[in-house]
Amino acid sequence: MAKMTKSQILASLADATGVAKKDVVALMDKLTSMAYVEVKKSGEFTVPGIGKLVKVNRKARMGRNPATGAEIKIPAKTVVKFRVAKAAKEAVL
Repeated sequence: MAKMTKSQILASLADATGVAKKDVVALMDKLTSMAYVEVKKSGEFTVPGIGKLVKVNRKARMGRNPATGAEIKIPAKTVVKFRVAKAAKEAVL
């Protein structure tokens, strides 16, 4: 079975809820932009029952260039991770 595209997800939500597709699109766009703003501001955004986006600071570390084997210093940086909710893990697995 192929994965669902964004368009298929939006159409499926519209059919299941009886809400117009353009309203579902607007809702999903607003949810996405809200998630980005909240993660940037407070460091995390939770979608109940699915998981949460979390801003994480990575420390500087030593790594290797796989082509040459030379050691390189990887600088510290901030990344965004998605942590899956326990309920989602249990439902899927």
